[in-house]
Amino acid sequence: MTAVVLSGRELAAAIRTETAERAAALAAAGTTVKLAVVVATADESSAWYVRSIAKAAAKVGIGCDVVDLGADATPDAIRAALAGLSADGAVHGIILQTPLPAGAVPEELAGAIAFGKDVDGANPLSLGRLAAGLPAFAPATAAAVVAILDHHGIELTGRHVAVVGRSTVVGKPAAHLLLDRNATVTVCHSRTKDLAAITASADVVVAAAGRPGLITAAHVAPGATVIDVGTNPTEDGGLVGDVAADEVAQIAGALTPVPGGVGPVTTALLLHHTTSAATP
Repeated sequence: MTAVVLSGRELAAAIRTETAERAAALAAAGTTVKLAVVVATADESSAWYVRSIAKAAAKVGIGCDVVDLGADATPDAIRAALAGLSADGAVHGIILQTPLPAGAVPEELAGAIAFGKDVDGANPLSLGRLAAGLPAFAPATAAAVVAILDHHGIELTGRHVAVVGRSTVVGKPAAHLLLDRNATVTVCHSRTKDLAAITASADVVVAAAGRPGLITAAHVAPGATVIDVGTNPTEDGGLVGDVAADEVAQIAGALTPVPGGVGPVTTALLLHHTTSAATP
């Protein structure tokens, strides 16, 4: 058996089309949608990602301002930039790009992002509202996990989902979103005992630990659905996921590719969230 490939490219294209239509309608009504990305790092992979966001934004009619504070920016400078953008009526969405300089704590600084402009769900207020079942922008990567499952018709109600990773960017918010869809969710992490025993009992495995090849064939039940959130750079400039794809594909029923799975949907949802934030 070879797993069905759960591509995210077609879904991302559909989201981009809807986003472009919404941005055009807002522009016709006098609102030019704008996203601001605050950067305080010299990390090249981060710079590549920011460029990709700006390019994608331009294609759907959204302005994208990159606010580069430099790799030596202080937490106070970053906080001030976020507060200024939050108060700027011409800016509708704000992203705080990581990594940040030493001493800068993303979760603390993200509290300076206005809740209504927090399009990547970084403000702890957003995570709290998700946990309470209240409206909020979920982190785009976590939202992409559920969007891909929906797009490919993977049933969640009553199913056991094992989420491997407990970050506030993916693991925790994804768990809340999956619970809202009536899944039974187990959150695993670096101190989970006998990880394979838990994941191999799940109908769906979400791998979001940031460890290449962590999930092997031994971690997956025959026919299970596996969502690989990992984006781990390789020495040759490529990307690999958290899943040992070649061997897992022989066991799983369905598997997202890396690249081409969660990633494109994440970027598309960030821009979709920005048009939502701009809509009166």
